Amino acid sequence: MAGSSHGHTPAAWTGVTIAFIGFCVSGAFMVMAQPLGFWAGMVIVLLGGVVGMVMRSMGLGQPKESGALVYSTTAPAAPAATREPVGAES
Repeated sequence: MAGSSHGHTPAAWTGVTIAFIGFCVSGAFMVMAQPLGFWAGMVIVLLGGVVGMVMRSMGLGQPKESGALVYSTTAPAAPAATREPVGAES
């Protein structure tokens, strides 16, 4: 994927940053043996995903066209029956 901008969008950065903060909160409360704080951190992690999706739907994410695979129609592939095996001698 050389040259692509996968993940380099405001939606991705914001979602990942919020999720990272949530993991830090959960980790701190796990060490302190506080289950309620741990689950609050997990809610923050999920909030990061929701915020990222909302921002993507607002147009701040990567466009869908640039991530699609492009196939060339100029040279169609030969059917399997007419292709020679690799390394076959003529």
